[in-house]
Amino acid sequence: MCQNHSELQCKKLNINDGRCRIPRTNLIWHRFEQLQVHSEANQIKEYGLLAEYRKCLELASQITPIDQNELKRNRFDALIHTIKELDRIVNELQNSTQPATLYFLWSQTANMQAKRLFLRMEGSPKLNTAEMQYALATFYAKRDPSKTIQLLNNALTMSNKNNLKLEILNTLASLNQELGHKEQAYMWAMVAKQFDVPIASKDKLERMFTLTPQSKYEQLADLAKRVAKSLKKGAYSPEQVNTYLEAIITPVIINQ
Repeated sequence: MCQNHSELQCKKLNINDGRCRIPRTNLIWHRFEQLQVHSEANQIKEYGLLAEYRKCLELASQITPIDQNELKRNRFDALIHTIKELDRIVNELQNSTQPATLYFLWSQTANMQAKRLFLRMEGSPKLNTAEMQYALATFYAKRDPSKTIQLLNNALTMSNKNNLKLEILNTLASLNQELGHKEQAYMWAMVAKQFDVPIASKDKLERMFTLTPQSKYEQLADLAKRVAKSLKKGAYSPEQVNTYLEAIITPVIINQ
């Protein structure tokens, strides 16, 4: 593949070095895919792959090889190439107006103009995707916890098992705990557990939340299982979940 496609720039990637083989191979294959489908999304993906390769090269450069001179020089040249390529991608994307690209420029390169343009899109259909609702939530996370929860719920309604960001589940648990919503926080911790996200032990969680009556823990765990199933099916409904939560938090007492 490298021999037939010089535009992949394999020679500049130090392909004969045993170090960093996996990130280098991933980068080359992605560059080949870009020959067929060139897009801003693929450029952003290439940026991430280049960053991984650069990190590996920086670690490899600290290892003293037996054949020091040539191998060290080749690794250094490959490192310089990745740095230049990272800069190239950022420069090529500077004038983009696509929300995902603006978020990338803001979050990865601290581009304040991109940040302003992205935030101006709030409330528009351009941000009505799971990825962009999550991106918007990252801005409000330390500014407005309640709004962040709303945006993360929006992201979940647009998610399914293929694009679900598991970090949303822990974030919802943390934000609800911060706001004193103990039942919601415990439920989201249990939802995270359904997706094998590491959480505290059952005993530690119960000491942390001190819910009463004790039966709430089982009710919330059951609800968490239902929420997890709905997320996997792409059928999550925050309104329905809130209805169930309300029934658990303030159960109806029937007078005999």
